[in-house]
Amino acid sequence: MIWKLRILFVLLFISNLSFSQVSGTVTDKNGETLPYVNIYTEDGLFGTTTNEDGKFQINIDKTGTYNIVFQFLGYETLRKNVAIKELPLILDATLQETTTNLEEVTINSKENPANKIIKQAIENRNKNLARLEQYTANYYSRGLWRIKNAPEKILGQEVGDLGGGLDSTRSGIVYLSETISNIAFKAPDDFKETILASKVSGDDNGFSLNSARESEFSFYKNTIGLNAKIVSPIADYAFNYYTYKLEGIFYADTGQLINKIMVQPKRPNDRVFSGYIYIVDNSWQIFGVELDTTGEAIQFSPIERLTFTQNFKYSEENKFWIKISQTVDFSFAMFGISGDGRFTAVYSNYNFTPQFEKSSFSREVMSFAEKANKKDSLFWKSLRPVPLTDEELTDYVRKDSIQILKTSKKYLDSVDTAQNSFNISNLAFGYSYANSYKKQRFSISSPLFGTHFNTVQGWNTNVTISYRKEQQENSGKYWRLKTQLNYGFSEDKLRYTAEFQQKFNNFSKPVLSISGGIETAEINDTNPISTRMNDIASLFFERNYLKLYQRKFGKIAWQQEVFNGLEIQTDLSFQDRSALLNTTDQYWVTNDDVQYTSNNPLQPDNFDSKPFLDHHIFKFNLAGKINFDQNYMSYPDGKYNISSNKYPTLYLGYEKGFAADISNYNYDQFKFWILQDLELGNKGSFGYSIKGGTFINAEAIAFVDYRHFDGNQTRIGNGSYLNKYNLLPYYQLSTNNNYLEAHAEHNFKGFILGKLPLLNKLNYNLVIGAHLLATKDNNPYTEYSVGLNNLGFGKYRFLRLDYVVSNFNGQQEGAFIFGLKFLGIFE
Repeated sequence: MIWKLRILFVLLFISNLSFSQVSGTVTDKNGETLPYVNIYTEDGLFGTTTNEDGKFQINIDKTGTYNIVFQFLGYETLRKNVAIKELPLILDATLQETTTNLEEVTINSKENPANKIIKQAIENRNKNLARLEQYTANYYSRGLWRIKNAPEKILGQEVGDLGGGLDSTRSGIVYLSETISNIAFKAPDDFKETILASKVSGDDNGFSLNSARESEFSFYKNTIGLNAKIVSPIADYAFNYYTYKLEGIFYADTGQLINKIMVQPKRPNDRVFSGYIYIVDNSWQIFGVELDTTGEAIQFSPIERLTFTQNFKYSEENKFWIKISQTVDFSFAMFGISGDGRFTAVYSNYNFTPQFEKSSFSREVMSFAEKANKKDSLFWKSLRPVPLTDEELTDYVRKDSIQILKTSKKYLDSVDTAQNSFNISNLAFGYSYANSYKKQRFSISSPLFGTHFNTVQGWNTNVTISYRKEQQENSGKYWRLKTQLNYGFSEDKLRYTAEFQQKFNNFSKPVLSISGGIETAEINDTNPISTRMNDIASLFFERNYLKLYQRKFGKIAWQQEVFNGLEIQTDLSFQDRSALLNTTDQYWVTNDDVQYTSNNPLQPDNFDSKPFLDHHIFKFNLAGKINFDQNYMSYPDGKYNISSNKYPTLYLGYEKGFAADISNYNYDQFKFWILQDLELGNKGSFGYSIKGGTFINAEAIAFVDYRHFDGNQTRIGNGSYLNKYNLLPYYQLSTNNNYLEAHAEHNFKGFILGKLPLLNKLNYNLVIGAHLLATKDNNPYTEYSVGLNNLGFGKYRFLRLDYVVSNFNGQQEGAFIFGLKFLGIFE
């Protein structure tokens, strides 16, 4: 206990030390503290903002005379000429509210004066966006998440104290981190961030998730990417979304006139902001923003509100207003958990004439300096531009003081003892046993959720037993043993598989897998129908869509990123494959004119027939994935890729069946897949997928090796529709010859329905799609669909409804497809 008190005393002592800094408190005329006031030296070398308590510290490390500017939206800019003879220095400031008026504005009854200003801002938007061609800057960020009144359990599972973040009231900070970085930018999209220091509360080995690139929100762009594309108040088409009101004008300390404009959405549930935007007269640049949006607007249900505040200062060097601070406040609530948080960013020491070289930028957009997470409290106290609030300081002190305890064997064992205890819910959700100190975990799945029905095995149950060992903390290295047991009651047969898997690092991510055993597998290897959906279709509707075969196999597989943008996967297996027959015709509900079919898709009415001869075969697969223009972030514990939608992703594959005991079953297949998702601003998103392939020497191969397609006969959809057919029978167009499939889907995300009265209040999305399948010796199969996405109530929007029309051989079929986005969790 004494050692903990000593640590607490030292941390509190350090936190109250003063360094070579100017610090103080900013208040209004009534003595109320002002949060997020921008404070900077006129030359731009030093800058900061006040914290939530109105306190600031600016890291001036030399005596001399400085012009220090205090700037805050809604208040008069204060400029103080300060002769600093010794450091540290206490410098408090009081700001006066800005008096806005309309007396100097000539009102034309025929035109809203705010509209005239916004039109000029829109007309100059691209020019102003291009003004910052290149720069370097210092960047500071802080992220904070709070939770309030968290429940003890969610769906029967213990929530815990979330890493020590929750107090006795089940409230508290669950994430607090900071970074200090150098950033560099060159138009149009070259970016580099080097994180010099990173701190995570309660984890001295952790690395912050904060990123300058991901927190860059420019309202000069037409849209802001926040799950959905939210329309900027000065977008080219902004007048389709907003109305504007000139609240008043005032003069900045530079003498330039600033227009304060209220932004109001025409349709509240549209992809819009509300609040204020401040526009500089004549240059039509942004002086500041105070804009809100909602979870409904960004179509992310847990979020209740997002508030963006950006402040700019005038750069004499660049003749441009540059961003010096940004805060993003958010609140959330779902499943009984609510809370709020904030991400703060401060930009300083801009250099607009950097001497970039060809090697200055690469695909690596973020990296960490050596020992970035090992900076001590003295370092942070001297360089942190925004002082900690009392709440944040207390969180650091408390979590850092108990960190050693929480990583000790005694503490981890006590936590494991509590969590490893068996309870009745384990029968439904499975059981796991952990030894956190040794980084080991054992788990066994629930036979309840693993129980299914099909006409081949009848009732059958699956149990998965796994053991995982982390080899080194935060390294990504692990090895795992997994075995799966399956028993079919109707056929009275036990099947089992085992797998060993090892991941060697988190950079190129090489993974070795060795597996083998005996199992049932779906003849259609796209697995178009889930086992749970087949349970329902069989027992209630007498439709046994799941067609199975048995394979005894041994397999070795390897995957790895060869270099940035190229991943390879390869495997070699031996398979002894046997066709299976139905062993039961059990069902729960009688359906007239409907009966089970055989397990042979080629002869559904011949219950003694088999789709292929029993045989064994060796199979080799080699596949490559190419992500063009892929950027990545380098963390000390791994490489994390950032996919680009600028170019499509390309998959190339080769599959070979050889050494079969039936020689006609040997074959070769070459295949490709191209897919891309395109964000189209306020018009939504468009995605397409094109797959194709050809077989060689495959005239008489086993039906199980045909190219099968992801069809649907259940009228229930699940997951993405971009790579599947909604009405295609599972085996109707399976082929051992040339094939081409194409899919396209456009999600308007409010572009159309958001403009329709009454309908726009529902926040649904209009989705249209088209699908094509071409196989040799067959006419093309096509589908067209129109549907509604984001269906549901309140925060729970897991549904989708489409009407699909298919055409094949002159026959047209139409049906509704009901989509369940959450269906996969019950597999």
